Amino acid sequence: MMSEVGIPVFKGTTTVGIRCVDGVVLATDRRVTSGFYIANKRGRKILQIDDRVYATIAGVVADAQMLIERIKAHVKYMKQTTKAPLSVKAIASIMSNILFSARSYPLIVQAVVAGIDQTGPRMFNLDFFGTMTEERYVATGSGSPLAIAVLETKYRDDLTVKEAMPIVVEAVKAAMRWDPGSGEGFDVTVITKEGVEEIPQEKLEG
Repeated sequence: MMSEVGIPVFKGTTTVGIRCVDGVVLATDRRVTSGFYIANKRGRKILQIDDRVYATIAGVVADAQMLIERIKAHVKYMKQTTKAPLSVKAIASIMSNILFSARSYPLIVQAVVAGIDQTGPRMFNLDFFGTMTEERYVATGSGSPLAIAVLETKYRDDLTVKEAMPIVVEAVKAAMRWDPGSGEGFDVTVITKEGVEEIPQEKLEG
């Protein structure tokens, strides 16, 4: 496919997220592709931004790495300046500003920023022009049409983290089964007030 600036872009991945009553559950596959070539089978696509805030990435890997490093630097500076933790929405807004400022030569990244703060669990979806929307559930990447079908069917407003875990796993597996850009297993990250747990597929199914 071609980006809006005429650059060939080949994207392949699946990331999903559900905001629950007691936290947030994120999941992604591990396959990293370059066109039709599988460049890495152990790609990490859920990245920490702050103590209780994580982001999923889909798109061009180099752009995603640059974006995450920039947002982490901004958050660290803001925390040192204000002497206070940043909300999930504030972190997502900073990322939105970074993406919008690069609109003349956009970073080809779709990110989900999710976590828990004083207001409770929050989750935001951002496209590569910086458009930001708050979501209850979301799927990004080439496998998103398959994953979102599962989320649409299974989501409820009163879901707990425990109940959401098998749903995100089912959504990612559906994408890995039919989307050639997704595969090689999956990783899950659970964010609650008690802490963060990163769970590989091997631990869930072992």
